[in-house]
Amino acid sequence: MSQKKGIGKTALITGASSGIGQELAKLFAQDGYNLVLVARSVETLHRLSEVFEMNYGTEEVLVIEKDLSEEDAARDVYEQVKAKGITVDVLVNDAGVSTYGKFATETDWETEKSLIHLNVLTTTLLTKLYLKDMVARNEGKILNLASLVSITPFPLQAVYAATKSYVWNLTQSLVNELKDTNVTVTALMPNATDTDFFNKAGASDTLVTEMLDDPAMVAKDGYDALMAGKPKVVPGGIKNKAFEVMAYTMPQEMLASQMRKFNTPKQQVKEEAKSSGLAIGIGLAAVALTGIALAALYRNASWSDKLQAQYQYGKAKYKAGKAYDQVKHAVSEVLA
Repeated sequence: MSQKKGIGKTALITGASSGIGQELAKLFAQDGYNLVLVARSVETLHRLSEVFEMNYGTEEVLVIEKDLSEEDAARDVYEQVKAKGITVDVLVNDAGVSTYGKFATETDWETEKSLIHLNVLTTTLLTKLYLKDMVARNEGKILNLASLVSITPFPLQAVYAATKSYVWNLTQSLVNELKDTNVTVTALMPNATDTDFFNKAGASDTLVTEMLDDPAMVAKDGYDALMAGKPKVVPGGIKNKAFEVMAYTMPQEMLASQMRKFNTPKQQVKEEAKSSGLAIGIGLAAVALTGIALAALYRNASWSDKLQAQYQYGKAKYKAGKAYDQVKHAVSEVLA
């Protein structure tokens, strides 16, 4: 039996009551970590605490009931943990929410303000407070939940995508700042995942909900990357890796249109598909195949091979762009 890595260490996990956060908490418990679990659903956290203690022998679990969208919530959590004399070895910023609808006319500012506070301000302050302690000890790890939409437009969830872009950018900047220390920061970039996220956002009937990843898989890939000190991880197989490549290479107008389609009610997509014919599907399939090929090449390629791949991509992008022009009008009509 392998030695548990987390014996004597503590992981603090926000959003631990469900979804990816709960799966991450389970992995930390299995690895011997003591836990600080933060969420609004305190009853769920207490039940989890009992399960972890019974199944994995978790020695200490501190449950903190907190709405992290509130002013000074991050500092309050930090002070509560500090008052208990607990050293946080790993911070997981998992808590996050979204809202659904057209930014100009359908979404509510108070909801969006709360979303920004949780996804950006709380994440930033928790990171700052604990990172300062970690750098002083020259030891520690932080996992920030970004998203694949942190590198794409995401119409109808525009503010959510913007906040995740912030988390992605902050994380990668910190990776550079910390390169001469033993402290690491990792961005977890999942695709759409089978949690209560879309239901809470009011987007439970959108097309993307038919192509959800397993939260246990997402958590495991994120946990492994965190432990290895990687700057980022895109969980899942070649499909998600190809999606990442496409996000960097597809024309932004086309990418925004496709992301809008994913975020459109399923019945509306079906009705529009009947009138748009096969052109859109063929064009997107061509780009997808290009992305998959590039992702497969990049996985094991040498530096010189990657330069060659970029050159080949340039030619492929030109051809894809011509195909895109042919279907641009149809796409605009369907997704406008």
